[in-house]
Amino acid sequence: MRWHRFVISGLIGLCLTIGWACQAVQPQNSASLPSPSEISPSEISPSEISPSVINSNLSSRPTVATLATPLPPVTEAIVQQFPHLANPPRGDVRLALISDLNSAYGSTDYEPEVDRGVNLLPFWQPDLVLCSGDMVAGQKPSLTPDQIRAMWDAFDQHVAAPLRQFQLPFGFTIGNHDASGSTAINGGFLFQQERDLATQYWHAQTHHPGIQFVDRFEFPFYYTFQHQDIFFLAWDGSSSRIPSDKLNWVERALASPAAQQAKLRILLSHLPLYGVAVGRDEPGEVMDNADELRSLLEKYNVHTYISGHHHAYYPGHKGEIQLLHAGILGSGPRPLIAGDQPPRKTLTLIDVDFNSPELTRYTTYDMQTLQVIEMAELPRFLAGHNGTVYRRDIDSVQ
Repeated sequence: MRWHRFVISGLIGLCLTIGWACQAVQPQNSASLPSPSEISPSEISPSEISPSVINSNLSSRPTVATLATPLPPVTEAIVQQFPHLANPPRGDVRLALISDLNSAYGSTDYEPEVDRGVNLLPFWQPDLVLCSGDMVAGQKPSLTPDQIRAMWDAFDQHVAAPLRQFQLPFGFTIGNHDASGSTAINGGFLFQQERDLATQYWHAQTHHPGIQFVDRFEFPFYYTFQHQDIFFLAWDGSSSRIPSDKLNWVERALASPAAQQAKLRILLSHLPLYGVAVGRDEPGEVMDNADELRSLLEKYNVHTYISGHHHAYYPGHKGEIQLLHAGILGSGPRPLIAGDQPPRKTLTLIDVDFNSPELTRYTTYDMQTLQVIEMAELPRFLAGHNGTVYRRDIDSVQ
């Protein structure tokens, strides 16, 4: 009988040892999400879209093996091609910013950097993807409805569908090549057809961007949404003027409990407040009455104004607001109005640290080399036609 008890005890001990060993090697969060390559966009409903999971102990330059979920093959191939690719320490929330994706008027093709940027997102594992406009290549009166729909279909294929597959929510603002807000003498929109078809695309339930709306107001031109204690407002900066009735809505939205109780407020626009790029530093290429708009946003403690359109990356500030000028992923990068850096195509990670005085930190990549762009490479300030913007690490009184 003793040897029976001895054998049984040994077997129990062996089973417990194996169980503990298996538990010890189980990767954290491994059951949270399937591999993006195994998910069909048609299988994902908007209510199921959630932030991707990543091991919180990532080093600044992780290898593929350190990620909590397997990378899609296309992502892994890019990472293997660029072993120097950096992945900075995560904040409380990680945002990925892309902008100006379009090519020539009417084009349904996208530059290689657009596909590269989208396909690398599973490596960086953002909680939310932002776009500051120009997703398609419109703003041409001769484009037919079929041509415009074909452009949005191409955008869906190259950008929106992969984001749905990766389960990444997408917050965006409309650009002038998406659905220009330019008006005719009679007050009507010059590109009403493009605005109607952009609305049609974004109102289709199959194209739900996966965000948590606060106020759909006039989506996709004016709307608000929230994500993990961050309040976002998108306005129609596809032209240089925000009508007074829309500004009244902006003020009501920013004064709302949802906005004021958030830990951070971010505004998405296409046109920037101030000129920063060669060929765009002029009236009509920035928002009208920039100082007045900035004062309104400062009144409600908007932290960051994100813009595109100038096709040049510059992390700046003016007054009490951060001005993040997104670089371009599509065709036509432009040089800044100062400095000697060549034009570059970029993607920016925004890591939000709620307990940090700065609240946000940027990691911006040259999307052709995948090298990180250092802040010191950029001019200390840019003196545009309607105001001076200082680099975000430079005090404006210096």
